[in-house]
Amino acid sequence: MTVPVLSAFSIAYPEIKLTVLTKKQFAPLFRDLKMVTVISADFNSTHKGVFGLYRLSKLLRNTHIEAVVDMHNVLRTKILKLFLSGIKFAQIDKGRAEKKALIAGKISTPLRTTPERYADVFRALGFEFEIDNPIFPTPKPLDASITKALGDFSKPVIGIAPFAAYTSKTYPILKMEKVIFELQKETKVLLFGGGANETNQLEAIASKYSNVVCVAGKFSLEQELDIISNLKVMLSMDSSNGHMAAMLGVQVVTLWGVTHPFAGFAPFHQIASNNLLSDLEKYPKIPTSIYGNNYPEGYELAIQSIPVESIIKTVQDTL
Repeated sequence: MTVPVLSAFSIAYPEIKLTVLTKKQFAPLFRDLKMVTVISADFNSTHKGVFGLYRLSKLLRNTHIEAVVDMHNVLRTKILKLFLSGIKFAQIDKGRAEKKALIAGKISTPLRTTPERYADVFRALGFEFEIDNPIFPTPKPLDASITKALGDFSKPVIGIAPFAAYTSKTYPILKMEKVIFELQKETKVLLFGGGANETNQLEAIASKYSNVVCVAGKFSLEQELDIISNLKVMLSMDSSNGHMAAMLGVQVVTLWGVTHPFAGFAPFHQIASNNLLSDLEKYPKIPTSIYGNNYPEGYELAIQSIPVESIIKTVQDTL
C-alpha cells in the first residue's frame, strides 16, 4: 500500500531520491519505482536485536539521508529513530483511537485511508502532493516459462486469491469453488495462494477444470507480479493479493468478513461497490477488529453470508 504513495511523491518531487528500507523478500514490490533504491534489512541475523539495529543505523547514515519517513511506527523504527538522532524523522499516525472507536461502534463513517496516512508522513516534512490521480505501470511482458505453464492472456483473465491470515476473513472454500466453477465458464481463472496446504487445495480445484490453473508455489514473487499485472480483475479476501493487484492498477473485488473497509485498508483506488460485505444486519458488531483476529462467538462465520451469486455478478460486471 506504500507503492502508489511513493510513486505519487516521485512524480511531484522527481529531484528527490528515495531509499526504501524493507525486508529482502519485499524488495520486488518496489521494482517499478525507478527513482527508488532498496536497502534490505535482515532481522534474523545481521540486523537482529538492538545491536543489529545500531549496525543498520550506521548503514543508513552512510547513504547520507536527510530525512526519514517512518510508515511503520513500530518498536524497531522507534529504536532506529534514537540511533538516527539529528536527522529529521516523521512517523505515521495510525489513528489507533479512531480505530478502537470504530470497533466499539462509536463511529460509523470511513476513517482516513492507509495510503493517505502514508502520504501524511511526507506532508509532515513539508512535501505537499496528492495520490488521487495515480499513474500505474503497464502490464509486464510474460516470459516463456509463464506462458508455457499458464497459457496465453489474449482474452481477459481472472485472478482469485481465496485465502487470508484468519478464518474470519476467508470465504469457505466449497462456496468459493462454486464461484470458480461459474467464472471459468467464461474465461481463464488463475488461483493464487501460499504454503503447502493452500497450494494443495488450489491444485485439487484446478485439476477439475480445463480453464482453471493454480499459480501457487510455481513462481517467484517477481513473476507473480508480472502475472498479476496482466489480470483483468483480482478477486481476493481482505489480504495482500488484493493490495498487490491494486498497486499495479488491476481492478479488485474484495470479500470482507469481520473486518470492514471503513478502517482504511481497502485496496487502493478501487470503487466502493467492489467491496462485498458480510450481512451487517445479521452481524451488527462488524468490524470486530482491524485485522480479523478478534471476534465474538459465531462471527467467524460472517463472511459466509456473502451470497455466491453476488460475488459472481460483481466479478462479471467488472469484466
